[in-house]
Amino acid sequence: MQLLRLAYTTQFLLALIAVFFLWSEVGGQSHLDLMPWYLKLLLGGGAAFCAVKATAAAVSHPGAWNSATLKWFGLMLALLAGCGLAAYYYHVYGESDEDNEDDNNNTVSRLVVTTPSDYITRAGWPVPLPPR
Repeated sequence: MQLLRLAYTTQFLLALIAVFFLWSEVGGQSHLDLMPWYLKLLLGGGAAFCAVKATAAAVSHPGAWNSATLKWFGLMLALLAGCGLAAYYYHVYGESDEDNEDDNNNTVSRLVVTTPSDYITRAGWPVPLPPR
C-alpha cells in the first residue's frame, strides 16, 4: 500500500508538470502570466488531481474503464477545457504590451531605380559615365 501511495504521488507531480507545460504551450505563456494564481491553481491542480483519481479508480476495479474512471476522466477533460477557455479569455480581454496610440503612424517608402547605362555608383554616390 505504501508503494501505491508513492506511485500516486509521483503521478500527481508528473501530471502537474504536464498540465502546466501543455497549458503554456497551447494557450501561450503570455496569457498564462496574466491569469491570477488561484485560477491556475484551481484549474491546473484540479486536472492533475483528476488524472490521479482516474488512475486510482482504474486500478481499484477489475475493468480499467468503469464508471468511476469515466467520471474522473470526464471531470479532467472539463477542467482542461476550462484551462483553454481561461487562456482564450485572457487572450481577448487581457492587457496588451503594445502601444495602441501610434496606430496611424504609416511609413511610405519609394525606390527609384535608374538604368545602369546612365550612372555607375561609387561608394554610394551616382557618377555619370564618360561619353563613348
